[in-house]
Amino acid sequence: MSGKTPASNASTYQDIGAFWDEHDATEFGEQTPTKFEVSIKSQRRYFPLDSRLSLKIRRIAEQRGISEETLINLWVQEKINQIQTVEKEQSLTNQST
Repeated sequence: MSGKTPASNASTYQDIGAFWDEHDATEFGEQTPTKFEVSIKSQRRYFPLDSRLSLKIRRIAEQRGISEETLINLWVQEKINQIQTVEKEQSLTNQST
């Protein structure tokens, strides 16, 4: 984080948090109405999973010391890489014939 924030004069996120825990934005300057748009599109997708698979995934993730989400993402990425490799090899084979 570079510099300090104008209102809090803080130089770390912890200091900024502590400042705003004790203060209110209405204490600083004139309040002006502002319009803005918020897009709440999740960058995550959720898929139903069989409960037995879920329990197995949880156990494996715990054994590896990673989250279930990380384990699933790793596995899906690995599978996608395998599929892309096979497709690339098939494409090269088809081009040579």
